[in-house]
Amino acid sequence: MPESPLGIGPAGVLTARAITRARTARGFAQRQLAERVTALGRPMTITMLSRIE
Repeated sequence: MPESPLGIGPAGVLTARAITRARTARGFAQRQLAERVTALGRPMTITMLSRIE
């Protein structure tokens, strides 16, 4: 049986939108947010954040 790609569910879509809204409301670029999250102890690259959003 071929594997099907995992799709993002409704909760994932809402989470991604919320992150994007919060980031832009604060005037952060993705790089800035990734750096701040990393500084708080949760390593995150720009690529990771981009994939989430």
